[in-house]
Amino acid sequence: MTAELYRDPWGIPHLRAGSALDLARAQGRVTALDRAWQLEVERHRSQGTSAAFLGAEAVDWDRFARRARLDDTARRCFAALDRRDPETADWVVAYVEGVNEGLAEGAGHAPEFARTGLAVGRWEPWTPLGVWLGTHILFAGFPAKLWREEVVRRIGPEAVDLFAADGPGTSGSNGWLVTGERTGTGRPVIAGDPHRFIEDPGVYQQIHLSCPEFDVVGLAVPGVPGIAHFAHTGTVAWAITNAMADYQDLYRERLRRAGPQGPEGWEALDPDGEWRPVARHVETVEVAGGEPVEVEIVETPRGPVVIGGTERTEGIGPISLRYPPRVTEDLGFSALLPLLRAREVADVDRAFDHWAEPVNVVQAADTEGGVLHRVAGRVPLRGSDNRTRIVAAWEPGHEWRGWHEMPYGTVQDGAAVMANQRGPATPLGVEFAPPHRAARIRQLLDERPKWTARDMADVHMDTHLGSAAPLMDHLAALDGLGIEATALRDRLLGWDRRMTADSLAAAAYSAVRGAVVRRLAAHPAFAALADAPAYPEVFRPWLALLPRVGFALEHLLKAEELYGIDRAALVREAVEEAAAQPLGVWGDTHRLAPWRALTTTSYDEPGLSGDHDCVLCTSAVPGLTDLSARGPAARYVWDLADRDHSLWVVPFGASGVPGSAHHRDQLPLWIEGGLAPVITDWSRLTQEQETEKVEDSHEQ
Repeated sequence: MTAELYRDPWGIPHLRAGSALDLARAQGRVTALDRAWQLEVERHRSQGTSAAFLGAEAVDWDRFARRARLDDTARRCFAALDRRDPETADWVVAYVEGVNEGLAEGAGHAPEFARTGLAVGRWEPWTPLGVWLGTHILFAGFPAKLWREEVVRRIGPEAVDLFAADGPGTSGSNGWLVTGERTGTGRPVIAGDPHRFIEDPGVYQQIHLSCPEFDVVGLAVPGVPGIAHFAHTGTVAWAITNAMADYQDLYRERLRRAGPQGPEGWEALDPDGEWRPVARHVETVEVAGGEPVEVEIVETPRGPVVIGGTERTEGIGPISLRYPPRVTEDLGFSALLPLLRAREVADVDRAFDHWAEPVNVVQAADTEGGVLHRVAGRVPLRGSDNRTRIVAAWEPGHEWRGWHEMPYGTVQDGAAVMANQRGPATPLGVEFAPPHRAARIRQLLDERPKWTARDMADVHMDTHLGSAAPLMDHLAALDGLGIEATALRDRLLGWDRRMTADSLAAAAYSAVRGAVVRRLAAHPAFAALADAPAYPEVFRPWLALLPRVGFALEHLLKAEELYGIDRAALVREAVEEAAAQPLGVWGDTHRLAPWRALTTTSYDEPGLSGDHDCVLCTSAVPGLTDLSARGPAARYVWDLADRDHSLWVVPFGASGVPGSAHHRDQLPLWIEGGLAPVITDWSRLTQEQETEKVEDSHEQ
């Protein structure tokens, strides 16, 4: 059996095969050829073995992956998938076989293997599930419960809302659907951009998959078969954003040695007052260039212990994590094949009924005018305390009692907007993104009576900063400033509030904002939060005070009273400080800082427009750095009138191999707001290049 591989001018793979299984095998193989280093890094991260070649910097993640039982959960979920849905299990296996066929050749082109001494390993049937789980385990932000716990303990419960993500929070994703009444073609358009940590190679893989059952183009997750998040089948298209749902719980456990003589066994106290057996063993994390690290693995009836342990060696804990895939043995992979086979909105809707992890808001539209706006995933029913803080495992009332029904949203005035704001997912979450991005997208859509696919780039690249108002109000109220500070304030008061890379005023605003954030974070009122608690390092980003103040600045400046802090005086000092500094344009300091597994790899990354509350959500950390580690991990426009009028772009390119022609060829487009054409016409593809046969070496 063979499959055909074509590459368009951007090096994007287009695969055609005689069956869904052959196609999955070909997808696995081409992904290994293009992304061998990325695939092996993700496999090792899901197993908790990445420190063996990445060194001490990876130990904290490996320790968490082992404690959270990511690989074991993936194994259990695959075994359950094989029982419940053998067709999908066989399809996943075919993908894995393709990965294993292509890894050695792909690794031969990737210099990182030689640099680290990493030898190519072998993927198991459950590895794609482990990659999926490792990618999304922190998406629901359960470490925020640690932060709330510390805020309540150190300052008081009234401070929790001051730091809530609603005002404002971390960056998220944008998505919008425009119905046929609002387009020039009379057919719907779906567009958006998922915001994530920008990684090199990218977290999304542009790909085209075709067999007699389906012909789908979209953004795949390298290491996972099919196209889950963003795709166009020719007659129906869909896209997602993070629903900001809360579906992971933290439990404080009480453990004791089993038996009066204290044997090796351990028990945990249950809500019914009974002591139940605890699973415990020790694993070893190998560390390149360092000593091995032993990790105690403990699991109670609630779930794996991710903080502390039986000996309480970290001084905090033990705290266990309960998350749906560990409970249900289901990662939602049964949705993947039905999505590829979808022909209309109703098919997409039914497919997402199988969705589990992460919980997403979905938008879909078809060529007949059908539209869909819903939430998909699995959220447990439980007490309200579970959703906001760490709860006591031994107290009744914190058990899971079934699953929430997934809510549906509406399409109003010919459009629907999703940007992690409060919406259909409101009953499922605690903290959501502030409304600025969603409101701005809706405003922009309402400014034109008709839209085309190409017009959507104007929305993608909008740089208006909706969260600037509170600080600007404080600036307007200042008087008696020095000459330079007065000139800076006046420049800002005339600013259009657009965070463009060439803007002097945007750079000045960022300098003032950063100085205000640092002063607030250093104020004695927040001194109790200054020292991070002794939680594992992997949770520290949720617990650091300065970023919390930076993202919550809007709330902190608008609050009626703030612990007696003279905010006007702080803003005055900040303006004087910024005015004394040499300031350039925003793009001088607001530069792309992608994550790479090997930190020694470096490029001259370009300056960026946008900011964390712009539609162009290139998020930095105010007060800490202007470098942007988060932003649009892809941009897409799905045209339901003609799929080949659709558009897309990723931050770097189709290839994960440094120095290859398609490693970074899309970066200029991504920076400038350009979009590459989606090509699905096979006659055009075959005319532009020779067909490459992808041999199927599976023994018949």
